[in-house]
Amino acid sequence: MNTLQTLWQEQKVAIIAVMIALLAAASCLKVVDESTQAVIVRLGQPDRVVNRFKPDADFGQTGAGVIWRIPFMEQVVEVDRRILDLDMERQQVLSADQRRLEVDAFARFRIIDPVQMVQTAGTTERLAVQLQPILNSALRQELGKRTFESLLTADRGRAMEQIRQGLDREAREYGAQIIDVRIKRADLPEGTPLESAFTRMATARQQEAATIRAQGQKQAQIIRATAEATAAKTYADAFNKDPAFYDFYRAMQSYDTTFAQKGSSTSIVLSPDNEYLKQFKGK
Repeated sequence: MNTLQTLWQEQKVAIIAVMIALLAAASCLKVVDESTQAVIVRLGQPDRVVNRFKPDADFGQTGAGVIWRIPFMEQVVEVDRRILDLDMERQQVLSADQRRLEVDAFARFRIIDPVQMVQTAGTTERLAVQLQPILNSALRQELGKRTFESLLTADRGRAMEQIRQGLDREAREYGAQIIDVRIKRADLPEGTPLESAFTRMATARQQEAATIRAQGQKQAQIIRATAEATAAKTYADAFNKDPAFYDFYRAMQSYDTTFAQKGSSTSIVLSPDNEYLKQFKGK
């Protein structure tokens, strides 16, 4: 103990200098991981970016690791480099057919210009707060142009793409890129509006089914009439080519229909000289 006290008394200044040097060196170092972009702000102005997002850069080749900075003059602002989620609060939207919809949506975005993001929003959390009302506005404007039924069809995907493009134009001003926008749920409010909407949808489907059946019946009648006309023309052509054979063929069909009835107890009495039986006599 006396040795340590003696050393402290004799080397007090040197020990304090070494400790200050170590603290100064530690304050000059900063570790930037792969999921973070670091904006170095010197005296209030962005000076450089470490580990900036690059679409084609391989993992581990973007500049992450230990960096140097000037203490008290340079400040490191960390910006997330990953794809982030932006959830929208559930809200009511008025569709083109004047129906109130309960819409729950979200967006995915990435910060591609960290310097612009730091200058306009400051932090990633503030950026999400500023983008949320923009998403709400874009969602209201686009869904206000479309009917409720269209959101149940492939038109919903086109609506989402329009919303994404509109939101992306606004997000670029904050240094962000909107990757995707999706609606998790789009429901009618509970109660009478929901029931009446279902009734209208069922009626519309029934009318559509009746129209399809009527068109099918019309096409069937046209096809049947065409076939009968073709058959009549074929019979007429055959009659014109060989009237005797046609008369014989028609007589055989008549005999088959009249005399070949299975299970019939009806008796037919005809004279051998009856005109109906002439084909049995031969030439």
